[in-house]
Amino acid sequence: MGNKKRMLPVERVDMSAAKYEQQVIKAPNLTGFWLKLFVKILEAPLLGPLFIYFMKKDNKMIELLRHTVIPETPMFKPEFPPQEPEPGVIILEEDGKPEDRVESALKCLPHYDPASLWNVNSAPFRYWKIRDYAHAYRARLATPSMVAEHFISVMEEFRNKKPPAPLLVSFDAEDLRKQAAASTQRFQEGNPLSILDGIFVAIKDDIDCLPHPSKGATIWMHEVRPVEKDAVSVSRLRSCGVIFVGKANMHELGLGTTGNNPNYGKFCRTTRNPHAPERYTGGSSSGPAAIVASGLCSAALGTDGGGSIRIPSSLCGVVGLKTTRGRTPMIGSLCDSGTVEIIGPIASIVEDVMLVYAAILGSSPADRLCLKPAPPCLPNLSSSESLNVMGTLRLGKYTQWFNDVYSTDISDKCEDVLNMLSKNHGCEVTEIIIPELNEMRDAHIISIGSESLSSLNPDCYDGKLSKLTLDTRTNLALFRSFTASDYVAAQCLRRRMMYYHMEIFKNVDVIVTPTTGMTAPIIPPSALKFGESNLQVSGYLMRFVVAANLLGLPAISVPVGYDKQGLPIGLQLIGRPWGEASILRLASAVEELCGEPKKKPAQFYDILKVK
Repeated sequence: MGNKKRMLPVERVDMSAAKYEQQVIKAPNLTGFWLKLFVKILEAPLLGPLFIYFMKKDNKMIELLRHTVIPETPMFKPEFPPQEPEPGVIILEEDGKPEDRVESALKCLPHYDPASLWNVNSAPFRYWKIRDYAHAYRARLATPSMVAEHFISVMEEFRNKKPPAPLLVSFDAEDLRKQAAASTQRFQEGNPLSILDGIFVAIKDDIDCLPHPSKGATIWMHEVRPVEKDAVSVSRLRSCGVIFVGKANMHELGLGTTGNNPNYGKFCRTTRNPHAPERYTGGSSSGPAAIVASGLCSAALGTDGGGSIRIPSSLCGVVGLKTTRGRTPMIGSLCDSGTVEIIGPIASIVEDVMLVYAAILGSSPADRLCLKPAPPCLPNLSSSESLNVMGTLRLGKYTQWFNDVYSTDISDKCEDVLNMLSKNHGCEVTEIIIPELNEMRDAHIISIGSESLSSLNPDCYDGKLSKLTLDTRTNLALFRSFTASDYVAAQCLRRRMMYYHMEIFKNVDVIVTPTTGMTAPIIPPSALKFGESNLQVSGYLMRFVVAANLLGLPAISVPVGYDKQGLPIGLQLIGRPWGEASILRLASAVEELCGEPKKKPAQFYDILKVK
């Protein structure tokens, strides 16, 4: 008696009076023998559920889910109110050919002068971008086949690395040579398919890409789910002439934020951060971010259900775009039945993200029916009007949340960028308050956890549970404790959070935060063999990312500098529904303002090798 609580109806909440509550996660940090013992306890018939109950109670989840009346009706998928058109954009034809959309995207980019960029001996370090490769191919300075041979030699080097530093979990050298030869022939004949022809792209291991299996970085998924054709996003890139290098490593089944994965034995384990091999890449799209940061691919496709594109992009110093829910097709991915995941691009610079995004976008018929997406568009960065549009952008900053980071290096660097945007472009920074952030995090973990468990249950009951990593099994034990009423309560919270964010977007155009609450964490040596469960680290890495997933909002991580240890820091820009053009425009401006010489990663390969 006396435990029942009642939330105010969301329309009656005074948002300005909401108090910020720091997230405190109470859970053990475990590796090795202790992690194995912990999983045995969690999976025990009586002891496990009891242990999880008290752990959830200690973290106030029971109080929120079982003892609180949430007056809103559930929102089982993101629902967006109509949005005003974005200014200074070029609209893309959603039903047109991917290569035509890429051509339109190319016209949005600033002028490209190869003569000013190719004196590589004296220039500071920078990544080769897609237009550099295209120029090299067209000027016959290199061919896709030459680049393919350089890539294959690096993969051979990786096989013998100590410690192992796997980027790809599926690689076929002969298939790569075949794709490159076809692209080389098209250039020789003067008929490249698009600016993306001959561009090397990696695909996360939960997205279908023939001839490779999709394992989700497990050791068994390909046995129960054979790949019969490319995912829709992959098919669209293939029609543009993209060369697929293979399937990139990831945190098993996407159920983690560090990128730790002890599967595959001697040669394929946890991907390491190219900037500091003793540190994590972040996850779950660990391989895609690391392979781009290493210079081996111009771009990669990842999936993002809880920051899984943005977290590793931030930790590896590259750009990662999480699109509006429904903007890019999920058909052909392992996570195509959830409500929080998207497929999106990772690249070294914003313009390359724009080119890949233009190729893969296009809502599915079901999403068009229920989400009613606004026409896809890109910022016209080649127009003088772009600077005028920049000056009209209003940026929302929740200071207490913004500053809730592991090291002030992160908040200070991100604050510097906001000051530069105000000074150089006239952007207005407005203080905002977002109520119930901890409740939002609980709603997200219940949503993604319940949806993941629903898709995995048939295989778990068919004997595959014991073949998953200990980290994954820890998460699944927690997910199994969620009830149907917990899931419904989470969807009621989703509606509340959508209301708060739509109210905020009446006064600002973009919400700005650090991407992560910490830079790349160290990989404990004891975590390499059996994995690691560290929810405190996950809390820091996910601190700012879940709103975009639970509410389906677009968000991008763009690198803005380094901490005192030389580790990359990312700035996150969260936009209105269907507002990709605004965050891409702002990200491009941030990239230009942070134009100090980039730090060359410790693990970097120049596979273009043009003299």
